[in-house]
Amino acid sequence: MTSLPPPPQTCYKPGAAKSIDEYAKLDAEDESLARWKASLGIVPGASTPASGPKFTILSLELVSPSMPPDHTLIMDLQDLSQPKLDALKKTTFTIKEGVDYNVRMTFRVNHSIISGVRYIQIVKRANIKVDKLDQMLGSYGVHPKGEPYVKNFDTEESPSGLLARSGSYSVRSRVVDDDGEVFADWEWSFKLGKEW
Repeated sequence: MTSLPPPPQTCYKPGAAKSIDEYAKLDAEDESLARWKASLGIVPGASTPASGPKFTILSLELVSPSMPPDHTLIMDLQDLSQPKLDALKKTTFTIKEGVDYNVRMTFRVNHSIISGVRYIQIVKRANIKVDKLDQMLGSYGVHPKGEPYVKNFDTEESPSGLLARSGSYSVRSRVVDDDGEVFADWEWSFKLGKEW
């Protein structure tokens, strides 16, 4: 039996980072490309000083049509200092069993361009992985109007039953890009209940 040849080595090397102005001027004569770049906030003169984080997650929210109007499940993530991370880790949210819900993320691109940004969430129970969510956020530039971006994830259904309700679930959430840069990394927990 012959063995397969080894996979080819990748020789891709990313180019040097460019400013928003430099990207805006590339292929400026291509009208459709110019419109696409404008949709990402890549327009001449839109460059902002490149200081501080490129990406700031503002909040993560759980949205469900069955949730009472006066009830919200929102994580304020604007400050990810160590005391805030410690407080989030100790916070346990209650999610109603057997309901449809989706996750909504609000974030801001502060400068530059981010590409291939993903939200990755690993859920464990008794230290055993029970679920993983890997959701593409996309590629973005600074919002042309300076407003934050809002991304609604696919609808899911929460588990139900006595076994699902017993105990709590620990979650590790991360926001990363194609290059492996980690923009946010935090832990939290939830439990399932008969009511919100």
